[in-house]
Amino acid sequence: MNLNLELKKFNEDFLNKAPKDIIDLLRSQAENLAQKGVEKKALKVGDKIPHFILRNAVGEKIDSHDLLEKGPLVISFYRGAWCPYCNLELHAYQEILPEIKALGAQLVAISPELPDNSMSLIEKYLLKYEVLSDIENKVAQKFGLSFQIEEEFKSLYKGVGIDLVATQGNDNYELPIPATYVVDTNGNIVLDYVNIDYTNRLEPKEVIKSLERL
Repeated sequence: MNLNLELKKFNEDFLNKAPKDIIDLLRSQAENLAQKGVEKKALKVGDKIPHFILRNAVGEKIDSHDLLEKGPLVISFYRGAWCPYCNLELHAYQEILPEIKALGAQLVAISPELPDNSMSLIEKYLLKYEVLSDIENKVAQKFGLSFQIEEEFKSLYKGVGIDLVATQGNDNYELPIPATYVVDTNGNIVLDYVNIDYTNRLEPKEVIKSLERL
C-alpha cells in the first residue's frame, strides 16, 4: 500500500462530499494548532522517550522497558478508531508488520480510547500488534503531542457523530497529534514524524529504512 496515495484519494472524496461549513471548521482548527505551535512541543530525534505502562485491548499491562529489551520500537500515536485517516495508517502498518519483526523490532499503536474501542479496531482490521489505551492522554502529554479541543470545535465532532466522551471515557476533549516514532533499544528517538495535518502521515517504508540503519 502507498499510504499517502490512499490518504489523498480518501481526502479528495471527503472534500467533494462534505458540507463547506464542516470543511471550513476543520481547516480553522488546523490553522489554530499551527498558530499555537503545538507541533513544536513534540519530542524529536535525539530525545529519549518517557517510560510508560499502558493497557492493551484485553487489559494486560504493556511496559515500554520490556518492549525495548526485546529490540527497537515503532510507536504510532493515532486519534481514535473513528478517524478514517488513522485506520488507513494502522492497516498500512499491519501490511509491513512482518518486515518490522524481521528487523527485530516491535510495533505499538497508542490512542486515548478505551480498551473496548481498541478491541473493535483490532478485530475489524485484523491487527496483529499491540493497540494501547492512553487514558486521558497522559503518555501523549509526555511526548508533547496532546492538545485541547476548543469549544467552537466540540460541536463539530458531535455533529459528525464523533462522541469523544464515550470513546475516551472522560470529558477532557483532548486528542493527540498523529505521530510516528522509531526508537532504539536505549530509548532514543531515531525517527520522528509529527504533523498537525492529520490527512498526511509518514510513509511506512520510511520506518523500515530507519530500522535498517540501526
